[in-house]
Amino acid sequence: MLEVVGPSLTLRLPAPEHVPALFALAGDPEVTRWFSWGPYTSEAEPLAWVRGAEARRARTESLELVVERAGEPLGVISLSELSRRDRRAMVGTWLGRPAWGTGVNAEAKALVFHLAFARLGLERLGAYSEVRHERSQRALEKVGFAREGLLRSWHRHADGPHDVVIYGLLRGEWRDDVAVEVRGEPPRGFVVA
Repeated sequence: MLEVVGPSLTLRLPAPEHVPALFALAGDPEVTRWFSWGPYTSEAEPLAWVRGAEARRARTESLELVVERAGEPLGVISLSELSRRDRRAMVGTWLGRPAWGTGVNAEAKALVFHLAFARLGLERLGAYSEVRHERSQRALEKVGFAREGLLRSWHRHADGPHDVVIYGLLRGEWRDDVAVEVRGEPPRGFVVA
């Protein structure tokens, strides 16, 4: 069982016991406002996501982790779009409204940065942000990501294609300044070095 433990947060693989809290958090339309999915309308939706997580890991499609504080789920952080040859992946995060503005995003990113750079051997992490989602862009810049450009009509939503801003963080730019313990072994398919 993989766990990434920091000063106040733990990142854990999704499990059925996370479903009620994830449903409550992502049932809020403001939480999913900038995403192509949501809000959740029944517990069947986060349950399907949890049940599919192992297969997505096996295909190296996505390494999804639930962000917890004192055992309480706060949201999800993931590594996706893995390129083993180029040693890079994309980071995606969503947090429920109670975690907004509390420092949870910064610590969760620090934990996933440690996992990606120190344990998986990645050299670059990227992130997307919908062009109008200024709070997300400020949060990415605050944790060290550099704005690299605009991808036009990059992401399809129910109302059509959306532009996104792309961000990047290189291994040499990573500030390893948060105490992190990785318990268990990361999925082999995500380990590139």
